[in-house]
Amino acid sequence: MNRDLLVHLPVVVAVARRSGFAAAARELGMSTSAVSHAVRLVEERLGQPLFARTTRSVALTQAGRSLVSTLTPALQDIHERIEFIRAVKGQASGLLRLNAARICLPLAVTRIVSAMAERYPEVEIEIFSDERLTDIVSEGFDAGIRVGEMIAQDMVAVRLTPPFQSIVVGAPDYISRNGRPMKLAQLSDHNCIGYRLIRSGGLYQWEFVEEGREIAVAVRGSAIVTESHSAVELALAGVGLTYVFEPLVRADIAAGRLVQVLASHAIDEAGLFLYFPRRAELAPKLRAFIDTAKEALRGHIGP
Repeated sequence: MNRDLLVHLPVVVAVARRSGFAAAARELGMSTSAVSHAVRLVEERLGQPLFARTTRSVALTQAGRSLVSTLTPALQDIHERIEFIRAVKGQASGLLRLNAARICLPLAVTRIVSAMAERYPEVEIEIFSDERLTDIVSEGFDAGIRVGEMIAQDMVAVRLTPPFQSIVVGAPDYISRNGRPMKLAQLSDHNCIGYRLIRSGGLYQWEFVEEGREIAVAVRGSAIVTESHSAVELALAGVGLTYVFEPLVRADIAAGRLVQVLASHAIDEAGLFLYFPRRAELAPKLRAFIDTAKEALRGHIGP
């Protein structure tokens, strides 16, 4: 196989992973026309199309699926071996792609990225904010960040924060107008800011502890959001009660902008973890991120 064809194979994998030429071009730092040219060259050399293209979508053909399924692990192995060689020299550089729920930024990631920018300026960090449980390997991410119980067992997990609680809060003026709930059953009398689950489309049921066991409570209200920042903003505006990780609103509670209710029913969360496939930590850029996280987050959690 001649060398010019080999050069273009990673482009084919990127188009498949990103499900589009423009998205692959952005990832690779190429023009869309250059990506299209690379794919077309590979298709011409193989004598069959790898992608079925329409004006709205790009999908792999059967031949494309066969090729990409073979190329992906092979290219990953080459990448890991190169990173291992760099690790021996202690170099930390390149693009580090992280998949993290948006809530992870104020709780931990922002402080790490700030420290990384000073210590390792040759490492470029791309953070893909994603509320879904994404397969980081198939999507081409180096690592993910999630609450501990959401991580697959075959991943290596590194703790970023101590455990924390999920709590219910409301603005003082909302509490004065509507009363303070003292029992979980009284949530049905309150305007509760709900969460829409992106993957299933259902409404998230708030989780609590009652008489030593965990229970889920369905709530209703005049507002539904898909992430915590919006819920906190609405709670601060006096719209209703919201359910949120305690570190995110710790400063607001201390300043009196929000009030915690039903504290005895608050549930414990495992905390945030960085996770990645085995051997990935050999990459200098990920090793640098892990080491920096341990120092940047020592004794600190939340905004």
